[in-house]
Amino acid sequence: MSLPAAAMNVERQLLLSEIAEFNAAYAHCIDDDQLEQWPEFFAEDCEYQIIPRENVDLGLPAAIVFCDNRGMLIDRVVALRKANIYPAHYSRHVLGAPVLLDADGRGLHSQTSYVLMLTRMDGETRLFSAGKYVDVMVRENGVLRLKNRSVVFDTHRIDTLLVTPI
Repeated sequence: MSLPAAAMNVERQLLLSEIAEFNAAYAHCIDDDQLEQWPEFFAEDCEYQIIPRENVDLGLPAAIVFCDNRGMLIDRVVALRKANIYPAHYSRHVLGAPVLLDADGRGLHSQTSYVLMLTRMDGETRLFSAGKYVDVMVRENGVLRLKNRSVVFDTHRIDTLLVTPI
């Protein structure tokens, strides 16, 4: 027996609200420099990549960042804190409303537009990256986690070492 259309619409709205709250918490984690908690947004067996839109459009798999498990995300944060040298800055995400593309046995498939601005210590704020999150989310013990996040960026130039997650 299938759900009536009104019940399906309510369920869809609840999922969209949950995805929007998840993305807001994700962005605040990065923007508030709580990067040690960032890997917890991901399933243990996950993929995270930052890839140019041009590569996606041409079917080219080359990403500028690629991690294929939570351990690699943790290593990325450790390297950022202990090894990388980069200009001090603040991040600020502005997120669009998520679009639920599908909900199937593999998870929730969604897409969310983002704009990321960086403010350096001299006070200058500039657009760093714009694009979209293309996600597959799963539930682990009732909690949403990212199984796959592809950050597809439209911006053709990244003017500094990409150290913090997008």
